[in-house]
Amino acid sequence: MGGPTVALLLLSAAVVAVSAQACRETKVAVLGAGLTGIEAAKSLSEANIKDFLILEYNDEIGGRVKHTTFGKNAEGNPYTIELGANWVQGLGTPGGPQNPIWILAQRYNLTNTYSDYSSIETFSTTGATNFTELLDEFEDAYAYVEQDAGYILTEGLQDRSFRSGLSLGGWKPMHDAAKQAVEWWEFDWEYAFSPDQSSQEFAIVNYNTTFYQFSDGNNYVFDQRGFNIFIKGEASTYLTPNDSRLLLNTVVTNIAYNDSKVRIDNADGSCITADYAICTFSLGVLQNDDVSFTPPLPLWKQQGITTFDMGTYTKIFLQFPTNQVFWDTSYQFLLYADPTTRGYYPVWQSLDAEGFLPGSGILFVTVVDDQSYRVEAQSDEQTLAEVMAVLRTMYPNTTIPEPTAFYYPRWTQEPWARGSYSNWPPGTTLQMHQNLRANVGRVWFAGEHTSPEYFGFLQAAYMEGQEVGQAVARCVLGQCVPEVHYEDLRGTTQPGDYNPANGWTVSSFLTYGFD
Repeated sequence: MGGPTVALLLLSAAVVAVSAQACRETKVAVLGAGLTGIEAAKSLSEANIKDFLILEYNDEIGGRVKHTTFGKNAEGNPYTIELGANWVQGLGTPGGPQNPIWILAQRYNLTNTYSDYSSIETFSTTGATNFTELLDEFEDAYAYVEQDAGYILTEGLQDRSFRSGLSLGGWKPMHDAAKQAVEWWEFDWEYAFSPDQSSQEFAIVNYNTTFYQFSDGNNYVFDQRGFNIFIKGEASTYLTPNDSRLLLNTVVTNIAYNDSKVRIDNADGSCITADYAICTFSLGVLQNDDVSFTPPLPLWKQQGITTFDMGTYTKIFLQFPTNQVFWDTSYQFLLYADPTTRGYYPVWQSLDAEGFLPGSGILFVTVVDDQSYRVEAQSDEQTLAEVMAVLRTMYPNTTIPEPTAFYYPRWTQEPWARGSYSNWPPGTTLQMHQNLRANVGRVWFAGEHTSPEYFGFLQAAYMEGQEVGQAVARCVLGQCVPEVHYEDLRGTTQPGDYNPANGWTVSSFLTYGFD
């Protein structure tokens, strides 16, 4: 007779109905005020749907585009540093496609500088050691991986790990610390996972749809207003100051849904009832059950959520006395090859370099994945000791002072983030991703993780927010078109399935560099 399933549906209806008069009512509840949520609500507003609420965990909008104050300048005022998103990646070409984030960066006059990846000094345990020739060797193997990924996509072949492609291309760094550092610089630093953990096909798709379609530019943002000023600017186009539709410091605990309503319960005891909800929570939040669903999400949806990976990208900042800067500030980047542990404090960036914040004495190092989990779980004192030991290894004949300021975020421990951005594991089809992306009745999902082509990028959050906002606007206006999902999945994606119904809007030829 259906037993548990029927009971859950009845429970869902009851949860929505009980105390409905005590809940604030709205047409659409937008859950999260990061870039995706702000753009989704903007699309609703542009469709003349003003009856919506935006619920945000934090005390300001911006989500993972987050900054803090750090250290002091010569006048005694703090600098602003970015803890999350930090670059506009892929800009645009004259007369050609423009990255929407680059358009917004110009509209809101964001201070930014070109990241010159050729401006790099390399180090081993003996100090400065030039192994930059390995960068070209990696690029040769990458060219093979890129071409092979094109065959996988266009022929409907089985996906492989990026490691498999690199190995077939002749790149085998297992017993070479310098090669491992170069690989981390070329791959992990972008995807927050190793080649072993990443799809060959979709890592190439992800790179090429941004850097081949727009441009190969990567501009580092260090605007002292904070990078999220552009998100606040977008919000100001439809929200007034102190707008009652923006509910900050609101922690969602449960989303109950049925065929007619959605109810959102919050940690403070308040609740919202809505005709539709747009859930922009990160993949990490969805995977960690920080928010519950009543009834539980269907199996196909749970499979989509649990199959994909949430990466962590941890930037560790140090400020040194400006008269004791010990590194060569003519370089933007420093690359360290640890002899025993791959990814152990490998990539350092100088904000004291020309065009950034010269005279700041600020240096930061990035770790990802397992190293992120490790350092974020330990004390500042432990991490500082490790970082300083690496610096003293890199500069063996130099007196390195203690930093005057030290800070890093703990993204894995933030219950509203649970990581930095998503990654596509090997052997996972476009259909499985569509299950991650698709709506469940009146609950719609959007975020950087729901983009099959731009996942991990800010443009993914922007585009997915706009698209889902428009889709829900059509629902409110009585023209609802649910997104496709798949109850039964096969092992490969056939060429004809790369279409807008599965979120695929850019030519697949970009996968391997043809236009």
